[in-house]
Parts: sequence; structure tokens; C-alpha cells
Amino acid sequence: MSVLPIVWWPDDRLSTVCANVGDADIRELAGKMLDTMYAAPGRGLAGPQVGDLRRLFVMDVTWKEGPRTPMVFVDPVITSKNDTVASMDEVCLSIPDLMVPVVRPTEIAVTWRDENGVAQSGDFDGFAARCIQHEMDHLDGVVTLDHLDADSRATLLEGYNPK
Repeated sequence: MSVLPIVWWPDDRLSTVCANVGDADIRELAGKMLDTMYAAPGRGLAGPQVGDLRRLFVMDVTWKEGPRTPMVFVDPVITSKNDTVASMDEVCLSIPDLMVPVVRPTEIAVTWRDENGVAQSGDFDGFAARCIQHEMDHLDGVVTLDHLDADSRATLLEGYNPK
């Protein structure tokens, strides 16, 4: 197992829009990111959270309740979102111990390449859709706190001290 250090907010890398991965071989990095995500323990982890500013994230939304089902998303694109939205408190490995209410579409369609460069597409709903959108936000330089208005953000951060 090879665990990478997780970047903590307010590190500038977390507010940087990531570049496309392109044809780079990311299999080793993806494996380390999965190891890091499981050790954290999280359900998703994006490149900027480990200091890599490319459009890559890993996810496994089922492993805490059942078998592991790791997924690697390279240069992902959300191709559609439904009009139904829901609010849910989200936590982030880069902003430990802080739950932020975020409103997101409940269903999305995504295209991406896997760790072997094979084109993929899928429709996601529920927690998987939310996790993908959370990780996609990281690739666009957005953290959960950016979903709040200034007053709500200030109130939530009052007294906040990460681990």
C-alpha cells in the first residue's frame, strides 16, 4: 500500500482548475490514489487533493458497506444533469471534520476514460452522482465551502480548526 499526503484547504492547489490528463499513463498514480482514499477513509479522491493538478479522480462508493468497487475517472465530463436537486451535508478529505450542505442534481450522465485509457460512459444517481460531482468540483478548483454564501461560510468556519 502506498499512501500519498492529502492536501488540506486552504492550499492554493485546491482552487486551481486542472489540466487534461491526455495520453499520460496514470495507472500507478491511480493505484496510489485508491490506496490513499481507502486509508483516509474516503469514498472519492481527486488529483488536486494529492497535489496532482490533472483531471483525474478515483471513487468507490460501496466499499464501506460491501465489497470494493474502485473506479478511476480520467478527463471526466458530465454530459447531462437532471432538474431534480437535493441538499446533503458533504464532508471532504481536504477539509476534515467540516460538514457543508451542498445542493446538487440527483442524476447525471458522465463520459471518461479509465486507468487503461478505455472510453467509458455511465448514468449515475444517488450517492454515486453526488460523489462524482464533488470530485469534479475539485477538478474545477471548487471546494464544498464555495457552495455557500459569504455569511454561511463565515459562520461555518468560525472556530474551525482542522485535525
